[in-house]
Amino acid sequence: MFDSLKKKLAGLFKKESKDDENLNVNEKVNENISNKSENQESLFIKRDEFDERVQEILIESDVSFESAERIVEMLKNREKKLSRKISYDDIKSNLRSVLYDVLSQAKSDLDLLNVDKKPYVILFIGINGTGKTTTIGKIASYLKNNNKKVVIAAGDTFRAGAIEQISIIGEKTGTEVIKHDFGSDPASVAYDAIEHARARRIDYVLIDSAGRMQTNKNLLSEMKKIKRVARPDLTLLVLDGMIGNDAIEQAKTFMNEINFDGVVLTKLDTDARGGAVISVAMEIKKPIMFVGVGQGLNDIMRFDPDWYLDKIFSS
Repeated sequence: MFDSLKKKLAGLFKKESKDDENLNVNEKVNENISNKSENQESLFIKRDEFDERVQEILIESDVSFESAERIVEMLKNREKKLSRKISYDDIKSNLRSVLYDVLSQAKSDLDLLNVDKKPYVILFIGINGTGKTTTIGKIASYLKNNNKKVVIAAGDTFRAGAIEQISIIGEKTGTEVIKHDFGSDPASVAYDAIEHARARRIDYVLIDSAGRMQTNKNLLSEMKKIKRVARPDLTLLVLDGMIGNDAIEQAKTFMNEINFDGVVLTKLDTDARGGAVISVAMEIKKPIMFVGVGQGLNDIMRFDPDWYLDKIFSS
């Protein structure tokens, strides 16, 4: 996980040696990665190379240009009093500290297991392919594993396959699914699921929705109707962590059209670059509630900045 970003950060530093100037770029990077742990104390980066190289590494790792610029500026402020050659330990410590400051702002304070409303209604939005329906199954499993009662609303009535998919998720998690016929009004499905939950004292209602493309105004209008009718307590945007800066554009469109309260980032187990988390934290200004870390229904966790940073900075 995040191997690309980890290797690029390791390759940022080089051994102080007379022969070093004769190595080409690839040889330097390979040498630095292999020797990092045993020669860590002798690794450094020249001050005049600092800005460009750190920013380049962040951008190549799917951190947006704007976010990379801001991180470099924050890092420079911490490195002001250092010499023209900055050591590996100093820059690693300061970079981790900067990223922690950024990511801690995106950590949610909401304890989903201890809300003061029943039923607590959660609406899931996002385009097709982000893993939205699977995420609903994971959240249902998370809640049920903590002795909560859950019902799912099959709100994606625009695709018959979506109703079948969420029904299968319901069977796997042992969760009841409220569904109508293909092509029916998704807002009415959400309403019926909420009334069902109220009558039976069910703790949570999870509402699926169609995977709406950002440019489809009709579908976005339908989404607004679902939100008006369901009046969700929490609206979560599901984003694919593998698609980099496209995730930022998706989030901005949804924020302008519908608004949402938090983000779920999926597929982090397959994200070799790892920088999308940083971009989302810096640019979306919404908490990252959960991250998907595998294919199983239990492979979801609350976002933890220390967990993310350990993945990047571990040896």
